[in-house]
Amino acid sequence: MLPHRQLAGLYFFYFAWIGAFAPFFSVYLDATGLSPAQIGVVMALPQVTRIVAPHLWGWLADASGHPVRLVRAAVLAGTICWLGLFASTSFLWICAVVLAAGFFLSAALPLVEATTLTLLGEHTGRYGAIRLWGSIGYIVAVVGVGYALDFLEVRALLWIVAASLFGTLVFATLVPETRHTDASADGEPIGHILRRPAVIALVSACTLMAVAHGPYYTFYSIHLVDHGYSTGLTGWLWALGVICEIAIFLWLARLYGAFTLRAMLIACIALASVRFLLIGWGAGSLALLLVAQVLHAASFGSFHAAAIGIVHQLFRGRHQARGQAIYGSLTFGVGGTLGALASGALWNPAGAGVTFTAAAACAFAGMLLVIGQVRLTARASSVQ
Repeated sequence: MLPHRQLAGLYFFYFAWIGAFAPFFSVYLDATGLSPAQIGVVMALPQVTRIVAPHLWGWLADASGHPVRLVRAAVLAGTICWLGLFASTSFLWICAVVLAAGFFLSAALPLVEATTLTLLGEHTGRYGAIRLWGSIGYIVAVVGVGYALDFLEVRALLWIVAASLFGTLVFATLVPETRHTDASADGEPIGHILRRPAVIALVSACTLMAVAHGPYYTFYSIHLVDHGYSTGLTGWLWALGVICEIAIFLWLARLYGAFTLRAMLIACIALASVRFLLIGWGAGSLALLLVAQVLHAASFGSFHAAAIGIVHQLFRGRHQARGQAIYGSLTFGVGGTLGALASGALWNPAGAGVTFTAAAACAFAGMLLVIGQVRLTARASSVQ
């Protein structure tokens, strides 16, 4: 019997801690007196762990055959590390704690995804009904924390994140272990695949998109608060982006049937460039900010779906899992790290407008790479 409620609860609390951490931890760091450059460094550290940690934890899961046990151990260790933030607010200590917690917590989601798909077996169509609870958890957290910080000291964020991590650990203990299976061999070495121009262009373009999101994930909340918006409204704007992301996933099957993955990717990157310009220069207008958040459906939701579909085409056989790992680590790991660091370095001397303009330029450069080198024409429906 599929442990639907256990998995749904696990997704809910895991994404709830992300919804509490990602939008508001920079606000906490700002309140502790860290400079924008230091905030950029701290916010880049979780992305640094995503460069290597998923490969290590994936190898351990394959070697041990017990991915759920690793999820439990990783979440427990990550929670213990997070509690270290109560001990000091010094820059170096915060860096050490965030780096350690990120190393363990970055292991959880890839292993949970693999576990969920294994437990679903032939019923993969039910994945959306389970994964949806992750988006719900994110929305609940980002809205709830936004309002909470209007009335509570920003230090309360540490307790909220800790509670979300504890909830993740509780549900991780309720999910049954899965059977370990060996992947079948594939004839072409993965090194040959990685040297293809289309693969290089795709990974580079996706990495540039992650770099472009650096100012958004690092300074968006600070940007809005500086323009006089409450943290409650800031939370709703974050939530609006995720709600639109959910909506686009509901329409994804129709988009797959109507457009090629390449066309979807190009359109999504173009809309991302527009979005970052609106955020950078239009923060004085709530209407423009609302339009920009609606565009999250393109800059993250359908972009990510199209990119994964193309990776599925380019990496065949047993290389599919490694292809997704390479996509995730280079895109969100390397790209996310560079984006956070660059935005931290630009924010004070250049200002929000220039920083978000640079983000738009990165996205646009990625679009040119896709146009020039990624020549796939098949629709997603042909590879599902």
